[in-house]
Amino acid sequence: MALENTINQDIKAAMLAKNEARLRGLRAIKSALLLAKTEKGASETLTEETEVKVLQKLVKQRKESAEIYLQQNRQDLYQIEKEEQDVIEEYLPKQLSKEEIIVEVQHVVQEVGATSIKDMGKVIGQVNQRLAGKADGKTIAEVVKEQLSAL
Repeated sequence: MALENTINQDIKAAMLAKNEARLRGLRAIKSALLLAKTEKGASETLTEETEVKVLQKLVKQRKESAEIYLQQNRQDLYQIEKEEQDVIEEYLPKQLSKEEIIVEVQHVVQEVGATSIKDMGKVIGQVNQRLAGKADGKTIAEVVKEQLSAL
């Protein structure tokens, strides 16, 4: 609920400042949070974990769209997606660096006793649980693959 209040206040501030790019990003967050709250089986208030998942989903959508627009040489649309992505990322927890992810993956590999690339599923599952919201799933998968290939 705290995130929702923050977003509402930031929307008001963006409207007063006439900051259209920020306003688009904030409205996207508000919309996604409302959808998550009204989903079937969802509780009245969202947990922090659910809020982070919603924000990560929004960032992922913006990244994918931006890549497509860049490939199609649509700089105008790419810029819009990038601006919204930057606004949404402000509300996510600080993302870990690749080096920090490598350290965590190495710990999990030792704990699970992974010996080959065949253990990738077990390792990714554990790392995703530990780093939920702090690292991108794509980056985690790349690091796990690198680490298990080196064994």
